[in-house]
Amino acid sequence: MVDMWDLDSGAIEERVALQAQVRDLVWRETKRRLGFGEHEGPTTPNALAPTSAAALHLHLMYLKVATEAGEAGQNLAADAAVRAGRAGATYADLGQATNMSRQGARKRWPGTVGTQWVLQLLTGKGQPHGMATQVFRNSEKAIQAGRTAVDQGALSDDGAVAAVVIDSARQVMWACHANRDTWALEETALPEKLQTVPQAGEPGHGDWAHQWDQYISRLR
Repeated sequence: MVDMWDLDSGAIEERVALQAQVRDLVWRETKRRLGFGEHEGPTTPNALAPTSAAALHLHLMYLKVATEAGEAGQNLAADAAVRAGRAGATYADLGQATNMSRQGARKRWPGTVGTQWVLQLLTGKGQPHGMATQVFRNSEKAIQAGRTAVDQGALSDDGAVAAVVIDSARQVMWACHANRDTWALEETALPEKLQTVPQAGEPGHGDWAHQWDQYISRLR
């Protein structure tokens, strides 16, 4: 539970406004499910006689809709936590964003924060032929290492000509290659078939590596 005294006035206003929007959404959906038009039926959840059968029916429907809204909110939060984790957020970051402790965030969304990001380098100037792999605990460091490797690739015949950073879900989150003529680094939008990378040693990884090699060769 968030202590409202710990929030500044702007944050309190935002929370109150959001709660009002959610209440309005739940109320409108409740009336819709009960068959009322936008300007029909009771104007508030308490407009009916408190002990009437109609009030009981309305309150139960309101409870059902409010519960579904809460579940939808939890699902949205879980999806956002996964995306934040893939982008490099820590459990401390997730906790701060949701007003809970790092341990609380870890307990609520176990496995959300990526423990590693894999940098894969394609090497060889004339004809790309090699593959090098590094593992990082930070996505930004993995991307920076990829940039540096490709930037410096022109200094060696066996230097890096392309790089990808793969998150814990084995999805490519960043890619680049070196322009064949200028050796300038260019970020690469890989085709959909190359977006998911099988784990090294798994069936399909060799095919993925070959297709990436061929794609970079054509691109350059």
